[in-house]
Amino acid sequence: MRLGKTQANLAVLAVLALASAALWLIPEPPHLASPHGSPERARVLSVDNASVESLGLLRYGSQRLEVELLSGAKKGQTFRAANEIRAQMELDKDFKPGDEAVVIVHPDDAPGSAMLVARDHYRLGYGWLLFGLLCLLLCIFGGWTGIKALLSFVVSCLVIWKGVIPLAMRGWPASWTIFGSVCLLTAIIVYLVAGATRKGWAAFLGSATGIFVGLGMAHLFGRLMKINGATMPYVQTLLHSGYEFLNLQDIYIGGIILASSGAVMDLAMDIASGIEEVARHNPTLPMRELVMSGIRIGRSVVGTMTTTLLLAYSGGYITLLMMFRTQGTPPADFLNNAIVASEVVKTLIGSFSLVLVAPCTALVAGWVFKPRDGK
Repeated sequence: MRLGKTQANLAVLAVLALASAALWLIPEPPHLASPHGSPERARVLSVDNASVESLGLLRYGSQRLEVELLSGAKKGQTFRAANEIRAQMELDKDFKPGDEAVVIVHPDDAPGSAMLVARDHYRLGYGWLLFGLLCLLLCIFGGWTGIKALLSFVVSCLVIWKGVIPLAMRGWPASWTIFGSVCLLTAIIVYLVAGATRKGWAAFLGSATGIFVGLGMAHLFGRLMKINGATMPYVQTLLHSGYEFLNLQDIYIGGIILASSGAVMDLAMDIASGIEEVARHNPTLPMRELVMSGIRIGRSVVGTMTTTLLLAYSGGYITLLMMFRTQGTPPADFLNNAIVASEVVKTLIGSFSLVLVAPCTALVAGWVFKPRDGK
């Protein structure tokens, strides 16, 4: 018996929900150290900055706080807390009365005697609000498609957090692990958008081809340009936490593939959809004409997509570029800088995958949608 559209959508949503639950239930990898205390939410009642000093733009010292716990077994109790300021603007926190903070509470801590550690500002409240607004917008604007997109977003997060990261931390080849995960996610997302159709198959095969070639190019030029992956954030902290066996270059290459896969998938779906429309309006059009139609569609999209990657990567390092500009560093010098070079490789490899996915998808879609007589 054939399912109606609503029943089919509900079945897809049920499968995605079950997949999300299964991923969530995957056990966590063993931690290197047991946690000391539990993080709890607290409201800052008062702040004492007597021990905080300023040196130019930097501040250092210790803030003394009075906080009221808003969660946990000691909810409602008032404690003293300390916030160490180490003259590191990217890591330091500056609390004010009325702020919500995350503090570390031990089971034997008692008000008046214990000094809690203020770890950071509490940001999850507004974060969940923003996520809720996104969910609402997706459901209102996209209907069933929006709901499926929301669940695919959740599945993607869980695949990365529960699958890719633990496997890479166990020593699996990070680039190939990410490649396999990206192919899986691409298949899921393409199926949700296009279903098990010829358009979906063309978009998936075109995406996988572009990503695979991009992976090979990243391995080649990452080694030729001596990009070792050490420019990624928190690398030294990770290595010193017992993961000195990790291959940073392989992780960096996997990150390139992960970052560009979304744009590659979008372009493949655009070309496959365009060729499907052309074939629907003219079913007798031969394969060669269908392929050329896809290539023409790709030409008009590739230019904006490659620029999108450039702007996205540049935005993450805009202050670094400003510093080079302030120092009068010529482009030939700062492009040779390890941090800038790693971003250049990301941009160029991602763009290479985009440019390649256009003809690959056009060829696959042209073959899939060619007339039944095989011409």
